[in-house]
Amino acid sequence: MTYAAAAIARADAGWYGDELDLDGVEDLDGVVELLRETVGDDASTALLFVEEDDEWFAILRVDSDDEPRVFVSDARVVATSEIAGLFAEAAIEIDPEEDEPGEDETADDEDDEGTRADGDPVGDSALLSDLGTSSARLLGLCAEEGALPSDVISALCESAGCLDVLEKLRGV
Repeated sequence: MTYAAAAIARADAGWYGDELDLDGVEDLDGVVELLRETVGDDASTALLFVEEDDEWFAILRVDSDDEPRVFVSDARVVATSEIAGLFAEAAIEIDPEEDEPGEDETADDEDDEGTRADGDPVGDSALLSDLGTSSARLLGLCAEEGALPSDVISALCESAGCLDVLEKLRGV
């Protein structure tokens, strides 16, 4: 499987970026550390866009000392892709209270609650809302018939004002 990983960061001077090699990274903490090392201390916002085999994409956002925020375009790949597995913990959050039926519900009722298809996006769909892409727009882009991950990432970067940095990394 082939993947591309573009680290794009914003500092006072504007957007800048670099490619990332995720080989050998074992978990999300390792990805976050690599991203922070790559973009340096000047970055107020760091984004990592990962796409694999024109099938899916992931976004990792790290702001200063905040917790990382993750979005994955297709939940199914978390189980089948090593790279997607790096984002699994943050993308698929399970509320422990949802695992146990409450007073007014039974375990059978919980089975009916899962309306999300396996291929649906998971994670924080609002992670780019302050950068020009609302949650609804991000989910809409993921649902567009025939849209490639690279097309979606380009649209996201265009909204954020960093498309030129992404294109430079892609060699366009």
